[in-house]
Amino acid sequence: MFQPDASSHSPVLDSLRQAKPVLWTGTVTTATAGGPGAHFLMDQVLSAQERFARFAPLLAELFPELAETRGVIESPLLPAAAMQAAIGLPHHDGRLWIKADHALPVAGSIKARGGIHEVLEFAESLALREGLLCPGDDYRKLAGPEARAVFGRYQVAVGSTGNLGLSIGVIASALGFRSAVHMSADAKEWKKARLRARGVEVVEHAGDYEKAVAAGRAQVEADPFGYFVDDERSASLFLGYAAAALHLRTQLADAGVRVDAEHPLFVYLPCGVGGAPGGIAFGLKQLFGPHVHCFFAEPVQSPCFLVRMMAGRGELPGAPASASVYDVGLTNVTEADGLAVPTASELAYAAVGAHLGGVYTVEDDTLYADLARLKDSEGLRIEPSAAAGFSGPRHLCGTEAGRAWLRAQGLDAHLPRATHLAWTTGGLFVPDEEYDRFLSRGRSLAAGN
Repeated sequence: MFQPDASSHSPVLDSLRQAKPVLWTGTVTTATAGGPGAHFLMDQVLSAQERFARFAPLLAELFPELAETRGVIESPLLPAAAMQAAIGLPHHDGRLWIKADHALPVAGSIKARGGIHEVLEFAESLALREGLLCPGDDYRKLAGPEARAVFGRYQVAVGSTGNLGLSIGVIASALGFRSAVHMSADAKEWKKARLRARGVEVVEHAGDYEKAVAAGRAQVEADPFGYFVDDERSASLFLGYAAAALHLRTQLADAGVRVDAEHPLFVYLPCGVGGAPGGIAFGLKQLFGPHVHCFFAEPVQSPCFLVRMMAGRGELPGAPASASVYDVGLTNVTEADGLAVPTASELAYAAVGAHLGGVYTVEDDTLYADLARLKDSEGLRIEPSAAAGFSGPRHLCGTEAGRAWLRAQGLDAHLPRATHLAWTTGGLFVPDEEYDRFLSRGRSLAAGN
C-alpha cells in the first residue's frame, strides 16, 4: 500500500490529509489524462439523446409521472436569489442558479440520467437482436408480453451506495428484467426498502462501495443471462449523463442566460466515483468550450477524484495513479452516502481530468447547513450529498486560492456577469422522518449552535 511521504508538504496536501475543506485548481495535461474513455465524441452524446427520445412514448406509458412531459425525464433550471443571499455570494460576483436534478422524476436523483440510459440501451440492443423491434418501430411494443418474456430471462445488476441502484432497479423492473442491486454498508435503509418494494433483489455487503461493485461484477460475469452496469467503467452511463448538457443549453437560452467570454459559466457538481459529474462536464465542455468551468465537489473524507487528480500531477509523492482516499489517511466515512467512494473512475478521469476547473472538498456539517439554508430560502428539499455544490461559490469567490485562480484565468473582471450553477443531485424520495433529521441538524448548524 502507498504510504504518503510525511516530509512532503503543500497547503492543499496538508488540508487533504487533515480532512479540511480545500480548493485544488491544478490541471492535468491531456497526455497524462489520456486513456480509455478519453476520446468520447459529441456524436455519441447526440446518440444518447436520440435514444431517450425513441423510448419516451414507452416511458410515458410505464411511469404516470411522465405523462405531462410525454416521457421526457428532465429537471428544472431555477433562479436562486434567496439561496445566493443565504450562502453569502455577493451580486458583484455573479448570479446563482440551481439545476434541480434532485427532482428528476422516476428515480429522484441525477442517476436517473445515466442509469436509465444504460438499461434502455441494453433493452434496445436485446430487442433488435431478438426481433422484438425493427428500426422505426413504436417502442411501446416493448411493454407487451412478448418483450417482457424475453427481458424476464435476463438479470440487470449494479453495485451502488443507493441512488444509482434505485435508478437501475426501477427502470429494469419496469421493463420486465430481473434486477439486483449490490449495496455497500453505507447505503441508507430507506433506499434498500424502496428497491425491495419494486421487486428488486438487494444484496448487502459489509464493505464499501468498491467491494459492492466488485462482488456484483463477479456474480454477473458467471451468469450468461446477466448484465452488469459498471459505474466505474461504463461508457453508456457516462453518455447518458452527458446528454443533460443539451437540455441545459436550451434552458439557459430560454432563461436569457448568456455563456460566452464575458459571461462565464461556473458549474459545481457533487462527485462520487466521477461518472455523473464527468459525463455532464464533458457535455458542457463540448457545447460551451472555454466559457464553462466545471468543479467537482467531494466530502473531506471521500475526495477520490481530488486524490486522482493530484496523483496525476505528481502532487502525492510516491503515489500510484490508483491511489485511494485510504492511502492518504482518510476514512471514506461521510453522511453523503452517494459520494462515499474511495477510488475514482479511470474512465471519467481520462475523459475530463484535463478539462476541469478544479476540485474542492466540503465538511458534512456544511452539507447539512446548506441543506437547511436551501429549504428555508427556496423551499427545496434535497439530501446532504446534493448540497455539495453550494460550497463552490464560497471556494471560488471567497478564498484566496479561488481568487488567485480567477485572476490567473482572466475571469475576475467578468464575475459581475457570471453564472454560478449548483447541480443538486438527489432527495426527491427521502422519507419524511429522515429528511426532518437532516433539516433539524442543518438548521442548528446554520445558526451556529
